[in-house]
Amino acid sequence: MLRELRRRWRSYKYRFVPWLALNLRRQRRTLRYVPESSQDKIIADEDVFETLLKTFKALFVNDLSRQADILALLPEVKCQYLELLTVEQKQSKVNSCNHQGQQHVFTPEEVLFNTLGFTVSRDQSSLVSAGTGVFVTKGFVPKGTVVSMYPGTVYRKHEPIFFQSLGNPFIFRCIDGVLIDGNDKGLSRSVYRSCSRRDQLGPFQMSDESWLTATPQNPLAVGQYVNNCSHEKAANVCYQEFDVPGRFPVELKQYLPNIVYSHDTERLAANERAHRFV
Repeated sequence: MLRELRRRWRSYKYRFVPWLALNLRRQRRTLRYVPESSQDKIIADEDVFETLLKTFKALFVNDLSRQADILALLPEVKCQYLELLTVEQKQSKVNSCNHQGQQHVFTPEEVLFNTLGFTVSRDQSSLVSAGTGVFVTKGFVPKGTVVSMYPGTVYRKHEPIFFQSLGNPFIFRCIDGVLIDGNDKGLSRSVYRSCSRRDQLGPFQMSDESWLTATPQNPLAVGQYVNNCSHEKAANVCYQEFDVPGRFPVELKQYLPNIVYSHDTERLAANERAHRFV
């Protein structure tokens, strides 16, 4: 019983104001002070946008055989992806067996490695009592590289999140007060799936649900499991916010691991958050 209470306290204490006030100085090393969102830019938004486009296009091309319904509605981009597939086949030395060619399908992790030069995955954290963490399992990550995205339901300041927050260590507060619920279990899981299916337009998925499973189709969607630094180990990644622009290709939104809680067509694009660690 006491052990369970201690575990719950460790996950909840960071939202307990008196504890925060007493421990602020002690925790100074684990804080990164950002006075306003305009100063929270480790790398430029355009670089992040290009990285996401590059990765998502590679995932899309790798899974092109399942994209027929989408490509049928987007004939103007179909040729573009078929050209990318041809280039990929030449680079991977895959020979065509017929006039359509046969595509060698990689795992999402292999696509990430072939595109960005590394893979990341969830595993037992090396920090004591830290639970699950995120590790680079293959390749090398250069400084200033997008390595993960913080998935989950995006809540504005006025939207209800009380019941979802109970016993939930995955609630992330952004600089502007927007909250992201990155929990892949329980009520949080149900809310995300409901909102995601609500916004689906025919074959076009506006968000990715696979991060709720053990095999996400977007291998970057593991940011909620990245642990904070400790007094013994400094952080080797840093959080930065990025708003997905309205010009983001609709066929690639199926890989975005975020969805807004309230359906608001005028502000939907402005509130789709691709949060990541660089």
